[in-house]
Amino acid sequence: MLYRYLFCFSFPLLAACSAVDVSSNAGQGKALRPADFFNGKLCADGVVRDYSGKQIRHFNAEIIASWDASGTGRLQEEFRFNDGTEYRDWTLKPIVEQDELVAYEATASDVPEATRMAFSGNAIHMDYTLDYQTGVDDQGRPDTLTLRMIDRMYQVADGVVVNETVMKKFGLEVGQVLLVMRQVDDAVQCF
Repeated sequence: MLYRYLFCFSFPLLAACSAVDVSSNAGQGKALRPADFFNGKLCADGVVRDYSGKQIRHFNAEIIASWDASGTGRLQEEFRFNDGTEYRDWTLKPIVEQDELVAYEATASDVPEATRMAFSGNAIHMDYTLDYQTGVDDQGRPDTLTLRMIDRMYQVADGVVVNETVMKKFGLEVGQVLLVMRQVDDAVQCF
């Protein structure tokens, strides 16, 4: 049972190879800016695959994104998997250098250390540690599995982003998440 949960999904947010710098996407397609894309309601649909590429879960998700006057964003995510429901709440704080927004500091309750959400061209990259809850132990404390998540997002059309996430444990790839996110009107049902 624990092995099944090894292949969980995180938000957003996504992945190819961590050695690829986001700046290599400069000039590629329509610019993907987090505050523009993650604004309002989004629906997502995807699959989780194990290390061999076999599909082990599928899901639909709803993301409610908002921004405050300081430019800080909030992504409230609900994932409905074929075997259960999961939630994640991200906070995105702007990183400004020389009066220019260059990235966001991204945090979530199950992400023990803040990560940098970098963007360039039509891409967003993140690389972070996720403490994924797999259940509870005999004393009722959460059992968690720590995974490295390497997220890559690419805007492929207006309001549509393809997301890849590579999941690693002890430096070895243990799974992937593939999904498509799309901006929708508030009246659209994601589930």
